[in-house]
Amino acid sequence: MTTIPEKLTTNPQPQAQAKNLVTNILKWAAIAFVVVFCLAPVMWQVLTSFKVNQDISKLPTIYFPSRITLNHYLELFVRRPFWRYILNSALVSFVSTALALAMGAPAAYALARLRPWGSKVILAGILIVTLFPGILLFLGLLEIIQKLNLGNNYLALIIPYAAINLPLTILVLRSFFEQLPKELEDSARMDGYNTLQMLIKILLPMTVPALVTTGILTFIFAWNEFIFALTFITRDEMKTIPVAAAQLSGASTFEIPYGPIAAATVVGTFPLVLLVLFFQRKIVQGLTAGAVKG
Repeated sequence: MTTIPEKLTTNPQPQAQAKNLVTNILKWAAIAFVVVFCLAPVMWQVLTSFKVNQDISKLPTIYFPSRITLNHYLELFVRRPFWRYILNSALVSFVSTALALAMGAPAAYALARLRPWGSKVILAGILIVTLFPGILLFLGLLEIIQKLNLGNNYLALIIPYAAINLPLTILVLRSFFEQLPKELEDSARMDGYNTLQMLIKILLPMTVPALVTTGILTFIFAWNEFIFALTFITRDEMKTIPVAAAQLSGASTFEIPYGPIAAATVVGTFPLVLLVLFFQRKIVQGLTAGAVKG
């Protein structure tokens, strides 16, 4: 009598666990690579801003300094009026952002709710302008500023910044206004609100995430813009941070002040980091809510 051998059964759980372990390791390795790849230039600038000049120019390169100095930061505010540059950038960025939001919100509401004649053509034109490179407007803006005598005037930066960011502001806010239930507007009209009152008192408070998102994008553009600020403003006391950082000079003509430039980069970026961290929840809400309709 022959015996039938018992069928061997394999347990799939160890294989599945090993596969999940390998997947998790690869996933975290990919995340670590992306983080290091994105933050490496930032960390390099931060470390350079604390290095002494001998370590900056030393070969082989010293990546992590053993000697730390704050002289590069002190030099920014002693040799140059860097606080003035920060205030200039803040003024231009805040005012241009406020103008873009103040003009963009009513325009976005009109396109989303009032549906004026030719709204689709207007929307297509706004989308095309959004994709249009701003640098191509340089020569035309230069002619306008010369004709209006706006050189060395903050308006020479505020008006172009607001105008360039206005199409993006309209597109983002329009998508939010379309998501709001129309019953709110009907109830407000029955309570005696006109269109402007309804927009300011009811609809805009409900679109705070969109306002914060577009406002921060506009603010970052105005804060970091270089070409217009370099050309339209030539007075030293009116320069913004990107121009002032690019024009830092060393003790001699042939010396490149890597330390002060790195310190200026850190000082110019730090307010933006704080702004994004402070409004990060509103930014996430604005980016995600604008992508879902209904």
